[in-house]
Amino acid sequence: MIDFAPLLQPDRGQTARAIHVVHPDAYADWLSHQPVRVRTAVAAHGLTGKAGDRAVLPGEAADEWAMLLVCNEALDSPWRIASLASTLPAGTYRLATGEVGAAGLGWLLAQHRFDRYRSGAPEAGARVLLTTEAAAIDETVRLATATATVRDLVNTGASDLGPAELEATVEALGREHHGRVTVTRGEALATGYPMIHAVGQAAVKERAPRLIELEWGDAGYPRVAIVGKGVVFDTGGLDLKPSAGMRLMKKDMGGAAHAIALAGLVMAARLPVRLHLLIPAVENAVAGNAFRPGDVLRSRAGLTVENTNTDAEGRLILGDALTRAGEEKPELILDFATLTGAARVALGPDLPPLFTDDAALAGDLLAAGEALYDPLWRLPLWDGYDEMLKSDIADLVNAPDGGFAGAITAALFLRRFVPKGTAWAHMDVFAWRPAGKPGRPKGGDAYGLRACYQLLKSRYAGH
Repeated sequence: MIDFAPLLQPDRGQTARAIHVVHPDAYADWLSHQPVRVRTAVAAHGLTGKAGDRAVLPGEAADEWAMLLVCNEALDSPWRIASLASTLPAGTYRLATGEVGAAGLGWLLAQHRFDRYRSGAPEAGARVLLTTEAAAIDETVRLATATATVRDLVNTGASDLGPAELEATVEALGREHHGRVTVTRGEALATGYPMIHAVGQAAVKERAPRLIELEWGDAGYPRVAIVGKGVVFDTGGLDLKPSAGMRLMKKDMGGAAHAIALAGLVMAARLPVRLHLLIPAVENAVAGNAFRPGDVLRSRAGLTVENTNTDAEGRLILGDALTRAGEEKPELILDFATLTGAARVALGPDLPPLFTDDAALAGDLLAAGEALYDPLWRLPLWDGYDEMLKSDIADLVNAPDGGFAGAITAALFLRRFVPKGTAWAHMDVFAWRPAGKPGRPKGGDAYGLRACYQLLKSRYAGH
């Protein structure tokens, strides 16, 4: 992964090219205050001050130049100058105003590339941005690193990222921050976490299912659990997906990627919490011992689940993981999962549904998402749909017939495995960007990550 730290540096008066970022509404006023050489250059470029206009401007000396970008992104948007960070020549730059603010994040992420599988030489040179807000540099670099972690994990092909590789990723995170990692597999998984075992039992032994846990922090701090769905590849099981539906299923561990990245942020910032990261890691494969439609599965919680669809496997593994999280009596559980296509139908790829019964938690998460340009959208845990989970022969089904309210019924299923009275939020993330935008290339991406981190900071940083 790219080292972001050298790309955002304190401004100590170094030589740097200036970047003028002007809102369309302020363009005429800005231009009227520029020297003749700048107004002449702008006229030569034929600029009118519409969003997206850009031009190279002459500097004071003959060999100097500056950059103009007309941009309608707000001052607090992380993506305000992201388009420049991916197109300017290598060199050192500063905003003409001196302050970078949130735009530093977009500057860094625009220079991130997933090049694991590319044979060509990497792009030469870096674009360094100077900022007068030196105190914010470390946090911006951490946020960029966390986002890039999600992107890289999700973009990696399933042949190179199985349960063992997810385990190795968490092990490395534990070593870096002196956390304790435990892994449950084999017979201990089959008896202790039967739904995780059932979903992953058809995979080859090298890709056997497991529950990966990391604990970090002082035992006296408030306990926070972060859970991520780690289906490294989802064929759909015996309810086999069509080829088009299977094409992107390497990203079905996107919830795990978010959870790992958020845990890394918590530990790097040394938030005063007792962190419990849980990743149920499986491959939903097809073989003679695959779990079947109609099977009744036992869960760690003691509930029995009639499996009505082997392609509704994510909620099964999360059920056991949420039960384990609840056993430690956390005051907050956050889970991330690429759980339902219904969520994409309802809200599209950019807007992850948020489910929680806790109004204060919902309000804090929504406010953080809005402030950070990392939006979430609350959908209801509608009690009236709980009856859709009824089974004729077991305690509940994993996927109701009819397909109504698919994202909601999936969240209601998860709620059955969360201890009553525990604050819990579930994010049904897509983890994929279908079309690129400045600073946000097509491919794996993080959604709701920064909002959740801000929530944790605001709740616990002062403890």
